[in-house]
Amino acid sequence: MSTDVAEIEGPDILKEWVGKSRVYEKSFNPQLYHEVQQFIFREARLQDIHDYDAWEELWTDDALYWVPANGTDTDPEKQMSLIYDNRSRIALRIRQLKTGRRHSQTPPSQLARVISNFEFLASDTDDIKVMCNTQIFETNLRGDTMWASRNEYSLRRVDGALRMAYKKVVLINNNKAIYTLSFLV
Repeated sequence: MSTDVAEIEGPDILKEWVGKSRVYEKSFNPQLYHEVQQFIFREARLQDIHDYDAWEELWTDDALYWVPANGTDTDPEKQMSLIYDNRSRIALRIRQLKTGRRHSQTPPSQLARVISNFEFLASDTDDIKVMCNTQIFETNLRGDTMWASRNEYSLRRVDGALRMAYKKVVLINNNKAIYTLSFLV
């Protein structure tokens, strides 16, 4: 990745939801952009069709999956999170979803995601850091729900293929009660 970067900050009033200032890549590599975009689109499709085994295979062995509550840059070791899973906890979550005993997912929700606004972040490691927006439409026996989030990924090449080392999903309404987040976001 290029070292040519631009720092972008949001207004102070949005800091709680936008989070810390980040350094975004200013240069553009169309091949890498396409590869990363296709990887994230594939991840979304696997989540939407409930292909849990294939989704789990996208993670590195040292992975971290985080959905914070009450803001974006909270400390997950000291404050509540909706999800804060290491690799073994991700595997456990998948096993639980596959039991058929997740009553909020019986029958499974029908899901459709729209992903946009891909932006690469500067990285001081070989990991590829990217942010994007996601909108998820969920329909189930309870009704229809629309979810929106800003996602942050750290992707790493393992044996030549991209894998997720880190995924942070900041739901835009994470300061409110989340009644039934019972699927993979």
